[in-house]
Amino acid sequence: MKLLITGSKGQLGNELLTILKNGRAEIGAIHEAYKGAEVIGVDVDELDITDTAAVYAMVQKERPDVILNCAAMTNVDGCETMLETAMKVNAIGPRNLAAAATAVGAKLIHVSTDYVFAGNGTSPYCEWEPCAPNTVYGKSKRLGEEYVLAQCPRSFVVRTAWLYGYVGHNFVKTMRKLGAERERLTVVCDQRGNPTSANDLAYHMLKLVLTDEYGVYHCTNEGECSWYDFACRIMEKSGLSCEVAPCTTAEYPSKTPRPAYSSLQNLSLACTVGNEMRPWEEALDMYLENLGGMDQ
Repeated sequence: MKLLITGSKGQLGNELLTILKNGRAEIGAIHEAYKGAEVIGVDVDELDITDTAAVYAMVQKERPDVILNCAAMTNVDGCETMLETAMKVNAIGPRNLAAAATAVGAKLIHVSTDYVFAGNGTSPYCEWEPCAPNTVYGKSKRLGEEYVLAQCPRSFVVRTAWLYGYVGHNFVKTMRKLGAERERLTVVCDQRGNPTSANDLAYHMLKLVLTDEYGVYHCTNEGECSWYDFACRIMEKSGLSCEVAPCTTAEYPSKTPRPAYSSLQNLSLACTVGNEMRPWEEALDMYLENLGGMDQ
């Protein structure tokens, strides 16, 4: 088996590489089908997915069995002002990978986001709910989904949210750093979602691509919380005495609207390969334990 991982230096790409190398994730061992697999990890320096010719050339040369697309522009505020870049990376890039995958008969698994929804729900969004993104980030990611599903019949679109991994920047590392430097922090309490371990997400992606269960999936850790709840747990389990105070979104305005409620339900997983996503608290606690006293 040959796998091509784009965005391999990011949080999720790194987890995929690590799990494939070790043969196991935090949840447990991965399938024996991956033993001896050839894994090619590329990031933007090796492959710019917005370059149609470059994508076709690499995919034709390597002829992977599976392409795992972890490349994306995730800077929500940046997307609002850099429309062309957002369009290229989040929509055109996935389109290129989808067309190239189809040309060589490869499967494609593409990672998307909770931002494809309006974010004003009152109960977790299932995969069948209508999409209504209200940010450039969400709109570009939604178009990327549509391109993938239209151009690659052997594709999986996997939506996730509030992701954190062992490399790069994320909310957990930011809170730990600030919590060690300050006595008090203010965090919004009226935006709710699902903190998600990149390790758990990678494990489920590797489960999916061994099947022909193509389509749209939600994959977040179980349970929901606010950013304030999330921050409080991080401080507590990191042994930090920093006080976390709640505030409203109105008190902490941002350039781009954030979803007030964008929790996802892993319904498709439960109906196909099985939903083994851990409760968010359990996944976070293990992450913090493994991270130890030194952030990467």
